[in-house]
Amino acid sequence: MTGPLRRVLVRAPRPWDLDLWAEYAWRDAPDAVAIEEEHTAFRAILEAEGVEVMQAEAPMDPNPDAIYIRDPALMVASGAVLLRPGKGLRRMEVTPLEMDLAAIGVAIVGRLAGDATAEGGDMVLLDERTLLVGRSYRTNDEGISQLRDLLPGIDVIAFDLPHRNGRGEVLHLMSLLSPLAPDLALVYLPLMPTRLVELLEERGISTIEVPDEEFGSMGPNVLALAPRVALAVEGNDETRRRMEVAGVEVRTYRGDEISRKGDGGPTCLTRPVFRD
Repeated sequence: MTGPLRRVLVRAPRPWDLDLWAEYAWRDAPDAVAIEEEHTAFRAILEAEGVEVMQAEAPMDPNPDAIYIRDPALMVASGAVLLRPGKGLRRMEVTPLEMDLAAIGVAIVGRLAGDATAEGGDMVLLDERTLLVGRSYRTNDEGISQLRDLLPGIDVIAFDLPHRNGRGEVLHLMSLLSPLAPDLALVYLPLMPTRLVELLEERGISTIEVPDEEFGSMGPNVLALAPRVALAVEGNDETRRRMEVAGVEVRTYRGDEISRKGDGGPTCLTRPVFRD
């Protein structure tokens, strides 16, 4: 998740999605013009970094959460595993994403079924053989069990995430942890599972701590563009300073509409499909 990013899939916001913001538990109504401008600028930043940005275009019913394209699938070396979001309103996203992945030549290597739930925001590929999974209100035990069956060559390690504000608020594993390099991660330590902190220490992975006052503004959610090159939502100045002190180059984007209102940072807005 930290190699140089080469290809990424995104889904642009559509005007007819936005009327459903309250039904999907966004914090406020997005502005139709501003959200389009922010997403366009976000894509331009990725392209300026040499990333091929592909847009998901498969038809879908109105859904403002669809811009958070990471959640319906997990990418591994052999292809994509189609997930089953724990947020029921988002399950409509899986089939269109399957179509979009097929259109760009990504193989489907498995899919969750039955009562399993899992979302991409709860998953961190620490390396090619280690998948960290947050057991949350969005990712259940059956989802984790099916991932283990589908990924026999990968060690799937699950960690219970805290209740915090309950089922109505998104708290993914990537709300607490973002890899920045094979040996470096950005974390919000107060909510990190103890066993996860110990695992990072055992693996020799250093951490940069997000301050309390920047947790709620998605300080821990950053996208690695390359080892020690990160894309973050603007406004978390102390988190940015701490990353830069640790030798991380930080790019920022304006996310008042695309990120803060819908609680989705730069990892949520992207489905990386190829890294060096």
